[in-house]
Amino acid sequence: MVKPSFVHRLTKVLVDVMYYGGMLCCAALPFVMPYFARFFAYRRETVLPLTLILLASGISALYILRQLKAIFKTLVGGDPFVSENVTCLRKCAVASMAIALLFLGKLTFWFTVASAIIVIIFALLGLFSLTLKDVFKQAIAYKEENDWTV
Repeated sequence: MVKPSFVHRLTKVLVDVMYYGGMLCCAALPFVMPYFARFFAYRRETVLPLTLILLASGISALYILRQLKAIFKTLVGGDPFVSENVTCLRKCAVASMAIALLFLGKLTFWFTVASAIIVIIFALLGLFSLTLKDVFKQAIAYKEENDWTV
């Protein structure tokens, strides 16, 4: 078992801060969006769709962070190669692709370069999560085979 390092603890704290901060942002979004709409001079008909897209993507991001918290529990526990982490990584991939699709939909009625970049980043994150899921699955198979031979 590897003793948790400073980087492990720092990453766990950052994930926790992002998770709880994201909860606050998602809860506050419907209330602050009218102020942002006036400040940035959004057209009235774009405020509701934009709010829904931001809220749905925020909830998906919170879901990803929750899965990362579950993975960190097994990492700190000393046994990261368990089937629960494979499931968590698959769920992260689905949520990442959902965010990419949400912003791809946003691009159809309101194009911004930032939205295009978000689509690319979250599509890549989804693919990366699927690849990492397969790596973990293979590592679990090797670990179980090694456990049986000893």
